[in-house]
Amino acid sequence: MAEDFDVKMESKVYYPDPSIKETVRMGDYEAVYNEFIQDPQAYWEKVANELKWMQKWDKVMEWDHPYARWFVNSKLNITQNCLDRHVHNGKKNKVAIIWVGDGGEERVFTYRQLYREVMRCANGLKSMGVKKGDAVCIYMPLVPEQIILTLACARIGAIHSIVFAGFGTQALNSRIKDSNAKIVVTADATIRRGKRVELKAIVEEAVVNAPSVEKIVVLRRMTPPMELYSEMEVDYHEMLSDIPECGPEVMDAEDPLFILYTSGTTGPAKGIVHTCGGYMVGAYYSTRNVFDLRDNDVFWCTADPGWITGHSYIIYGPLLNGGTVLITESTPDYPDAGVWWSIIDEFDVTIFYTAPTAIRMFMRMGADWPNKYDLGSLRLLGSVGEPLNPEAFEWYYHVIGKERCPIVDTWWQTETGMHMITTMAGQPMKPGFIGKSLPGVVADVVDKNGVPVPAGTGGFLVIKEPWPSMMRTVHNNDERYRQYWTTIGKYYTAGDLAVKDDDGYIMILGRSDDVIIVAGHNIGSAEVESALVSNAAVAEAAVIGKPHPLKGEILKAFVILRVGYTPSEKLKSELIYHVRMSLGPIAMPSEIDFVDSLPKTRSGKIMRRVLRAKELGMDPGDVSTLED
Repeated sequence: MAEDFDVKMESKVYYPDPSIKETVRMGDYEAVYNEFIQDPQAYWEKVANELKWMQKWDKVMEWDHPYARWFVNSKLNITQNCLDRHVHNGKKNKVAIIWVGDGGEERVFTYRQLYREVMRCANGLKSMGVKKGDAVCIYMPLVPEQIILTLACARIGAIHSIVFAGFGTQALNSRIKDSNAKIVVTADATIRRGKRVELKAIVEEAVVNAPSVEKIVVLRRMTPPMELYSEMEVDYHEMLSDIPECGPEVMDAEDPLFILYTSGTTGPAKGIVHTCGGYMVGAYYSTRNVFDLRDNDVFWCTADPGWITGHSYIIYGPLLNGGTVLITESTPDYPDAGVWWSIIDEFDVTIFYTAPTAIRMFMRMGADWPNKYDLGSLRLLGSVGEPLNPEAFEWYYHVIGKERCPIVDTWWQTETGMHMITTMAGQPMKPGFIGKSLPGVVADVVDKNGVPVPAGTGGFLVIKEPWPSMMRTVHNNDERYRQYWTTIGKYYTAGDLAVKDDDGYIMILGRSDDVIIVAGHNIGSAEVESALVSNAAVAEAAVIGKPHPLKGEILKAFVILRVGYTPSEKLKSELIYHVRMSLGPIAMPSEIDFVDSLPKTRSGKIMRRVLRAKELGMDPGDVSTLED
């Protein structure tokens, strides 16, 4: 049982400069959270009133467990808030998007230019017969056209389904069929580490046995341009209309905005459905307040729009706030390990939001690379994707932030649509702890019966009340949606194990399906992994349970070493002893394998079930979200 966990709770506390607390929007966290708790619906109504609506709501929220309706009977179009209100309110010449290619090429779009391109694209889609409620599958590299197409779909009420361009034929085919996509939009290729990676060929195979697809739109980037088959394929630029205006489709707040597929531990990928009104409010609100986004910021989120992080914190959140977004097709280690730091230096990036996996990779490469560049423009750092272990926090804080930038570690999910738990800028930071509930959210740690557990005791992470950007269903599988709200009482069950300290800060211990029972003791894989990574020799680690006739399970660790360390039996013994001294003898790995890489999703989460399946000779299940 998760509540039996003994959790190592010691953590440093970093207190930010008092001036930060005085200048950020939510510097007085307690006062803001108390305002929310006193009247949650009034709190969210105040946020929603900061945005443009075609018709206001009759009621902020209706809750019929497990179904919610937010901003009931209101009408809107999210693109009016992403584009029109900025173009018409003095920001038309402000930079909206900065794009940096794999080879260093640059493209810039002001809000006026972005508006015009979205209108032309929207009219082009309409000319192909795309209408409100139709699904459009977007399978593209991270180029401005991907964002333009996403907003064009929202403009005309089409449901966009963005699929990460690293997925293969089978994964793409299953998503096209489940969403019943009418149009698939792709590019001839993407560029990765200076090499051309074909995309259209994957689409050609993926649309076989996908009868809903009527046309394939192709962005031809390469020279000479590839041949298109006129029976079904259309050039992206030829699709664009010359008409620079396209009126926004009137959308109900509960109309679907997009479907985004995410992989579970078993079964096919789940199509998470988000709706227009609540998602808009959540993305706007969390971007504005968690990142304290300001008019002069250059915001760089290193994710891809193929993931929820890219949806909320590349496209919708920053543009809803009239921000400047930097995107890049480049990888963090090509042409060298300084490329990302050079981008921050060159474009005066102020907010940098990346994954712990990337941070640990940079740790392996050493501080010399970032120290070559001027990172003085940075004022806030963020982390997303999986728990930010204390060692990575320390490196991020000292080497990249130079001990002056707050770190906002964030916990949330595809299903939640927005940040749920974080340490707000200006609040004390505790390495290893995510933080507290974002005002507007009621998160807690409970036992299997839904009873809150004492501080320092492990339990299950739940969200106790609905929030605007919550998913509305799982596409074609509403029963799967209901399971989120019925597994533990009437709470939303996140599937994560967590612990609270005496101050209410929450630490994520790992997925509940990553609990390992050794001799009757429950051990969270994430805690053992964090202990391993705290050793100077270890860059990354993953821990699984293996069946054992006496103990039930034993721990097996897969370890990536830092540069300068060599695998040896002596080092294995040292690491086992290190874990013993850190967590106690019950948490010691019985086996350690030194490896060069670990199976991960594109968002940076280690897929331990794949390691477990390989170790036990079992079927790993759905691996469509694997990075490689």
